[in-house]
Amino acid sequence: MKSKPQLKRPRGTRDFMPWDMIKRRHVIETIRSVFECYGYDEVETPAFEFLEVLTAKCGSDVKEQIYAFKDKAGRDLGLRFDLTVPLARIVASNPNLPKPFKRYCISRVWRYEEPQSGRFREFWQADVDIVGSSKMDADAEVIAVAITCLKKLGMKGFKVRLNNRKILESIAKCVGVEKGKELDVFRAIDKLDKIGVEGVKGELAKLGLANSQIDQITSYISSSGGIEEIRNAVSNVLDGQGEEGLRELAEIVSNLEVYGYSNFVTVDLSLARGLDYYTGPIFEISAETTVNVGSVAGGGRYDNLIELLGGPPTPATGVSLGVDRIVEVLDEASMLPSRSTLTQVFVACVNPKVKPEALKLAESLRLKGFKVEVDLMERKLERQLKYADAKGIPYVVVLGPKELEEGVCRVRDMASRVEREVRLEELPELLKLIGTSKP
Repeated sequence: MKSKPQLKRPRGTRDFMPWDMIKRRHVIETIRSVFECYGYDEVETPAFEFLEVLTAKCGSDVKEQIYAFKDKAGRDLGLRFDLTVPLARIVASNPNLPKPFKRYCISRVWRYEEPQSGRFREFWQADVDIVGSSKMDADAEVIAVAITCLKKLGMKGFKVRLNNRKILESIAKCVGVEKGKELDVFRAIDKLDKIGVEGVKGELAKLGLANSQIDQITSYISSSGGIEEIRNAVSNVLDGQGEEGLRELAEIVSNLEVYGYSNFVTVDLSLARGLDYYTGPIFEISAETTVNVGSVAGGGRYDNLIELLGGPPTPATGVSLGVDRIVEVLDEASMLPSRSTLTQVFVACVNPKVKPEALKLAESLRLKGFKVEVDLMERKLERQLKYADAKGIPYVVVLGPKELEEGVCRVRDMASRVEREVRLEELPELLKLIGTSKP
């Protein structure tokens, strides 16, 4: 006897019910509106890429997290782990795109990692990127876009941490990190929030660093604050590259002052970002919340990635917002819509004889922009009302032979249970007046 299939989701994935999707759609559409307000246009890429594209410059940790597989022709493929690498491939394949190329993408990505609060194996990111500009104006703009999104969503108490890979490279060089191990050191530092200082020290020791080197690194990365505070803390290890990195951060902060957003920003030398393709400024946004979700956004400059994938040398920068984490933070703070349906009106039939007129009425309301459902099961009126109530539809329009004869209908407010009679031709205006979209 054939066994029944297991009705379980794959680990690290989720189902989203209608009431969940209303919240998620609110977040996504708010983010989309901000992206487009700043002049970004939407693109979409395949869910899977050639594995060699994905692994070109992602780092060993992320490489282990890629869902890799062979297709039926034996080609090595993988599910995309972020939205930046596919963008770099697009630009490398289309070098004549007008610059700057400003694109956004809101879509799914996949990483095989241990599921926990705010971290899943299938999740959504919302990215904006600017390709073609080496100016810090571009980095400041993508940070400003991310801040604007969170402000428009109503998120409170979030902070932007800034750093620059050039400063980290300067520190690594000064303390004598063996050439070629710098990225391994950055990946270890990136784990600070997860494993703490002692954990990072252990990771650095595994890389063969001496205790004196480890102590110096952990001392330098403990510095945070304004530009001058950072300069004073690390002035003795800043070579020309490190000085350039600090100047870039100063320019970004100056630009963010113009946006009115500099109060959100702190320079934090412990920020490393785990992906290997970052080349300059890096940034991360964390929210103050009781939900342990980590950062809600992050990004940075990746000036070499497009060239690495076969395109001409092209500077680029971008930021990614974690849709799932943002939803979790806002939901915990009760800042998302609480509706369980988007349907505004249910047209109920007193008996099956009036069904044709009920369908016509429903269609006429839809043509006027209302979201309308009708009974499809020929249930008694009481059952129809219970259904509309259970689903959270705010208004029911009741239609029966008597009402049709008199050219009227009855409109019931399902929250207050107040019912009123209205002429059919006046129904659309009444529905607009009483506000069918109320939460």
